[in-house]
This record gives sequence, C-alpha cells and structure tokens, in this order.
Amino acid sequence: MAVFPWHSRGRNYKAEFASCRLEAVPLEFGDYHPLKPITVTESKTKKVSRKGSTSSTSSSSSSSVVDPLSSVLDGTDPLSMFAATADPAAPDSSRKRRDRDENSIVGSDFEPWASKRGEILARYTTTEKLSINLFMGSEKGKATATSAMSEKVRTRLEELDDFEEGSQKELLNLTQQDYVNRIEELNQSLKDAWASDQKVKALKIVIQCSKLLSDTSVIQFYPSKFVLITDILDTFGKLVYERIFSMCVDNRSVLPDHFSPENVNDTAKETCLNWFFKIASIRELIPRFYVEASILKCNKFLSKTGISECLPRLTCMIRGIGDPLVSVYARAYLCRVGMEVAPHLKESLNKNFFDFLLTFKQIHGDTVQNQLVVQGVELPSYLPLYSPAMDWIFQCISYHAPEALLTEMMERCKKLGNNALLLNSVMSAFRAEFIATRSMDFIGMIKECDESGFPKDYVNCAEVWVEYTCKHFTKREVNTVLADVIKHMTPDRAFEDSYPQLQSIIKKVIAHFHDFSVLFSVEKFLPFLDMFQKESVRVEVCKCIMEVFIKHQQEPTKDPVILNALLHVCKTMHDSVNALTLEDEKRMLAYLINGFIKMVSFGRDFEQQLSFYVEARSMFCNLEPVLVQLIHSVNRLAMETRKVMKGNHSRKTAAFVRACVAYCFITIPSLVGIFTRLNLYLHSGQVALANQCLSQADAFFKAAISLIPEVPKTINIDGKMRPSESFLLEFLCNFFSTLLIVPDHPEHGVLFLVRELLNVIQDYTWEDNSDDKIRIYTCVLHLLSAMSQETYLYHIDKVDSNDSLYGGDTKFLAENNKLCETVMGQILEHLKTLAKDEALKRQSSLGLSFFNSILAHGDLRNNRLNQLSVNLWHLAQRHGCADTRTMVKTLEYIKKRSKHPDMGHLTELALRLPLQTRT
Repeated sequence: MAVFPWHSRGRNYKAEFASCRLEAVPLEFGDYHPLKPITVTESKTKKVSRKGSTSSTSSSSSSSVVDPLSSVLDGTDPLSMFAATADPAAPDSSRKRRDRDENSIVGSDFEPWASKRGEILARYTTTEKLSINLFMGSEKGKATATSAMSEKVRTRLEELDDFEEGSQKELLNLTQQDYVNRIEELNQSLKDAWASDQKVKALKIVIQCSKLLSDTSVIQFYPSKFVLITDILDTFGKLVYERIFSMCVDNRSVLPDHFSPENVNDTAKETCLNWFFKIASIRELIPRFYVEASILKCNKFLSKTGISECLPRLTCMIRGIGDPLVSVYARAYLCRVGMEVAPHLKESLNKNFFDFLLTFKQIHGDTVQNQLVVQGVELPSYLPLYSPAMDWIFQCISYHAPEALLTEMMERCKKLGNNALLLNSVMSAFRAEFIATRSMDFIGMIKECDESGFPKDYVNCAEVWVEYTCKHFTKREVNTVLADVIKHMTPDRAFEDSYPQLQSIIKKVIAHFHDFSVLFSVEKFLPFLDMFQKESVRVEVCKCIMEVFIKHQQEPTKDPVILNALLHVCKTMHDSVNALTLEDEKRMLAYLINGFIKMVSFGRDFEQQLSFYVEARSMFCNLEPVLVQLIHSVNRLAMETRKVMKGNHSRKTAAFVRACVAYCFITIPSLVGIFTRLNLYLHSGQVALANQCLSQADAFFKAAISLIPEVPKTINIDGKMRPSESFLLEFLCNFFSTLLIVPDHPEHGVLFLVRELLNVIQDYTWEDNSDDKIRIYTCVLHLLSAMSQETYLYHIDKVDSNDSLYGGDTKFLAENNKLCETVMGQILEHLKTLAKDEALKRQSSLGLSFFNSILAHGDLRNNRLNQLSVNLWHLAQRHGCADTRTMVKTLEYIKKRSKHPDMGHLTELALRLPLQTRT
C-alpha cells in the first residue's frame, strides 16, 4: 500500500455551527403549552371488506389521545400511576412489604442493636495478643449429583466431623485490628461459600465462629468479640431464611405477607428440617445454641408454635454454660433474635432474665475470681464487661412493660444487696417517667449499694452532666465543666482509664457547638483535647471534630482562632499516617483535611491565601490527595486573579500568578500516581497559558511529555491491576486539544511540542495486539488538520496561537503536511500487519475509522486522497467483518453531505463506494 499525501479540508467553523443549529419556529402564545393534551379527531372511514367478511364499514366517535407527560399539569405523576397499577402479587413488591412489616414489629421507640454495636466496639478494646482458628476447607466427601439422599446426608455429617476433628488452623499473636480483619474475612468467606452453593462449608464457618464465643482468654475484648461474631451469625440466619423462603415462591403462587405453615410447600419444609437436623448434630453446646438461635425465625415454615416452643428450650440450654460472662451474652443474643421474630413472647424473655438472676452470684465465685487473677484483671474492670449484655436484656424485657415489672425488679435488686451493676442497667432500661416517680427510692438504693467493682464513677456523671450543660447553658458553664473534668482526671493520669467517657464528652460538646469560633474560644477545650495521649484515640477524636466542622460550617472562614485550632487537629491526623496505615484510613483522613482546606478563604487577600497553601503543603506532605487538592486550589487562585484583573495582569498580579504556577510545578513531582501527575501537568499548563505565562506553560507540557515513557503497562485501580493504555489514550486526546492553541516557541522550531510528543509515542512500548497507538495517531491527524486552518476553532484570550503567528505561511503548512504524511504512513503500515485471520475484524474496524477521519478532515477533491478513502472502504468490507448497518448509515451520510455547497465532489465518491453483501 503506497504512502499518500495529506490535504486538509478547509473549515468554516462559523458556517458549520450555523448549519447544526435547530431551526427556529415562531410560536403563537396563548393557550399553547408543549405538555398540554393533544386532541385527535378520527373521521368516519370506509374499510375495504376482506373476502368472506360480512362487515363493510365501521365508524368511531371522536376521541382524545392524551400525551402521557401532560398528566404532570393536573398533578398526577405518570410514574406514580405506574407504581399504583403494579401487580400486587409480584415477588419484589411482596418481599418489600414483608420486610417492612417485619421491621415494624417493634416501634421506632425501641433502640435497635445496630445503634449500640459501634459504641461497644469503640469501648471494649485490648492491646493483648489474640488467637483465632481459621477454617482451611476440605475437598473430600463431596456428593455427586447422582448420589442418593441418604448418602448426601451421611457425606455432610462426615464433613462436619472432619471439621470438628481438625480441618482448621490456629493463628496466634494477632493484634486487635488483625483479629477484626480475620473475622471480616470469615464473614466474606461465608457469603462466598453460600453464593457458590457450598452450604456445608458455610455452616462450618458459622460453627467455627460460634466456638470463639467460648474463649475468654482476653476477657476485656469479649464484648467486642460478641459483636463481631454475631454479625456473622446474623448473616447466616438471613441467608438460610431467604433461601427457604425462595423455595416457597414459584410462577403460580407467592407466600402472603403473614404466611402460615400450611402455605409452605413440602420441599421448603424438608429443607428447613434438614438445617435444624444438621445443627442438632453439632456436638459442642455453645456453637449448637448460637447457630440454632440464628435461624430461629425459620421455625415459621414448620409450625405456628415452633418459635414459642424453641425459646424456652434454648433458654434452658444456656443453663449449661458455666462462665457467667459467656452465659449473659448468650442470653443477650437470644433476646435479640427473640425480639426480632416474636416480641410478644415476653414470658420467654422474662424467664431468660430471671434465670440470669439466679446465677448472678457466680460473678463473685471462686472460679471467676481465679480467672481474673490469672489474667491480671481487677473487679472494677471486669464488671463493666457485663453492661452491654445486661443493658440489652433489660431493654428487651422493659419494652412496653407495665410499671409493676419495675417494682418487681427493684425488689430483686434489694434481695441481691442493691448490686450497682444491676441497678445501673435497670435505670438505663425502664421508661424515664417510671424512674422519676421512684427517684427517692433509687437514691436510697444507690446510697446503700456495694461500690466494690462497680464504683459510682465521677467521669460517668460528668459525661451526663456535660450534655445537660451544653443544652441549657452558655459556653462559660461548659468551660467550667471541662475545667472540672481536667482537674479530676489529670492526677495520676486517670484519663488513661477513661478514654471512652472522655470521647463521649467531646462528642456531646461538638454536637451542640456548631459555631467553631465559639467552640475554640472555650478556654479549656484544647487543654481537654490534650488529655487524649493515646494516638489512636486522639486521632479518632480529631476525626469527630473535623466531621462536624465539614457538616456544619456553611461559609468559608479566615478566623485565626478556627484556623490555628483546626490546623493543629489536621496535623494530628496527618502525623498518624505511617507505612502500616490502611488505604481506606488514608482516604478518610485526606477527605477530612481537604474539607478543611476548601473552607479556608481570605477573600481578595490572594497572597495570604497562597501563604496558607504553602504552609498546608509543608504540614500535609504525606497524604497525596491533600497535595492534589492544594494544587487544584492554587490553580483556582491563579484563575480568580485573572478574573479580577479581567485578563490584563499588572506587574504585581503577573508575578503572583507566576508564583502560583511555580507552586504547582515544584509540588507535582512529589506525587506518586503517574496519571495524577500527567493530568495535573496538563491542567496547570492550561492555567499558565490562560495567564499568559507562556514559558511556564511550555515547561509543564514538556514535563508531561517526558513523563509518558514512565507510564507502566498496568496500574492499580481500587486494588485491582488494570491495563493503562486506555487511560493514556484519554490523556493524550485531552493533551492534543490543548496543543492546538499552544504557540510555537521562537527558538525551538515549528510544532516542536507536537514533534516531541510524536517521538515519545513512537518509542513507547505498546501492548501486543493493541490498536491504541493507531487510535492516537488518528487523533494526531485530527490535531494537525485543525492546525492547518486559517483560523482555529478556539483560542485563549490574549494568547496568539499559531494561526496568528504564521498567518497561513506556506512553510508552516508544508511542515504540517509532512507530519501528516508520516502519521498516515504509520497508520497504513499498521493496517497491513492486520491482514491475518485473527486480526481481520480489527483491520475492518480501524479501516472504517480511518475512512471516517479522512471524510471529516481531509480534502477529498485531491485524487490520491480520494482513492485512499475508496481503498479503505473496500478494506473495511473485504472479509465480511464490517457491520452492514454502519456502512449503510455512513454512505447515506455521504450522499446527504454531497448536496451541500462546495461538497459536490462527494457525489462521485458515493458512486465509488459499493455495499458488499455477505454470501
């Protein structure tokens, strides 16, 4: 295939724009509205009767056809009408209504477990090493599709035995975060196993996780462990229930919202029983109890009384758990599932609680005391571990309970010696008005209660009173409370044992002070923050402050009190970043710091604004998203300066925008992401060009060009390695759009940036079987065609592009055409290499794409270019790989354009472009 010369088509952009505009149609205003109903009158017509028909005519009266959008005018939304007429028996709508009904069994006044789990995880932490058993899986014993049912059951039981006999691996010396990560992996493994129809493996995972609840070796972490493990149990219970429910749905019927066992088909019942039988075969008590409790709801498929019969039995099972801490959390879980599926069965819930009271004295028994001695845990640290479970149990049994139940509870507390742990949970659970009417009785009981192990703590009182002070008093009184807390908690570093309470105090203060100038003028607020000496806790507090600031700060600020305080807060978050920090945590910290940066504005004092960005760069250099935000902010500052000066910079503002440009130029190389750097070089170069900083713009564009060879073949996108060529192609297309208006440097020759970029593209190692290089060359051809026009499509104000500099100079056009011919040669050579069976489809697609480029940008009055386009048309169809519909549409477009003035030569071209049919 010979090399063809390029001849660009002359473009009249204004005329092209005008031809693309919609035709204006004059309107007569009055009753007209585009959404008004359209009335169509049907006239009486005579139908031609078909042979053998007895009817020869038909008539219809006038009718009105309503535009569906017109119903908006009378207040009826067509989408609402559609929803109203939806089939009420559809499975999706049935499922949604069913979920709604089940979620509304208890009212909104019942605090859900989900609102408690976060506080428990934050409060009950440990620095000790933890261990966990991971399920390793087993490939043996898998039943084939042809196995008999009895053989399947036997195989599954063998698999369970295999699991209990050692198909697991113990991981030791885990940090708390490692432990949490492992539990999350198990949760995901459960979902994956279920999705891949490995139900026995899913059950093994749940059994394994349930066994962890018998381990109290790191006792301070037990409440958090309970939260994590029961999340997995909840997932399992939901999966089993939905699986059985789906078996009750077929094309003929759907279970009603409140179904009865009679509505359930035999297959679903058999599957449900199979699950309960498998669970009953679990040897150990604790996993057997927890796994059965997790699918308690499934009893609805078997009998109307199934749940009411199971609850007492499960309650009795808990009596076999010897450790009182493990026992109380098992009771809490039973209350959780009981309240979800049968909140009306209060007798079972109350029996569960009274069982606990009977065994409450075990807490002070020798077994527990010896365990605490071995672990080096004092009673004041041990007893609060019961609070989350007891608070939940009390909340469940007190929900909508009569006042008489509180009287009974108070009597039981007195019999147990006014135990502070019980008394605290009782007061937390029952309705405030019930407690208020007995306030003097409670005060007397509190006075007489035993404080050992559960003291009447100062900081817990302060935690409550600070909220009352914030609600009803001024910052002066809040400052007094904070000062008092500091006074009590500083001696002997008592604050180290009360971080959760101190965090709660901070959250309550910032929840009520949304004016940060007032908040930071509270004298003792920052000294209060200084009590958070543990880095992880200090960072969490700083994150809470920044979240509230971003949420409630409506206007940009330059208040020095706010800026100094929040810079300190952001610096604390930034300095916590190290090599082990997770990417998600880095993203969150960067988001918070960027939110602060965006809210800082010094108005027209642009120099002060730039000084702030310089300081921020030095403080937050380890978080790349923050540096990216700072570069964007400085670029925006330069453009705001241009806007204020209306593009006519003075000596002072010209120096200032050059300082902004220099800030970006020295900051971008410190970034790691290569496409981040490329795009910022391009963006910053555009800003420099807009501010008439031509040499600086050239420096940005050269830096971008020199960086392209470093682009790796794959890049990390959201944790997955993906090919980079598509991203490079997108960047280069944007780059070409900018290069159109970049004037040539007087010392570097014609189109020096384009030449450098073409050399880099030529030397870049592209992927095998990739056509991206040719797509890029096609874009270069478009750019060069646009550069050959007398007047360019767009310009930058006060910047002379090459159309002004060269003014249609023949030497410039000759150089441009040489580059075009070189690029065309590369494209045609690549098309030759695709003449293989496996590449014919690619050849057809690229050939048609190149044909369209010539059609859009080339001067087809040139005979050789005209002949090339014909050759490409035939190439696209040669092996039957072209899409016939696309070819037809293209040919129709050419014929249509040939009717325009100055386009008559396309008529002859259209005659030379046959459409080949496939045989």
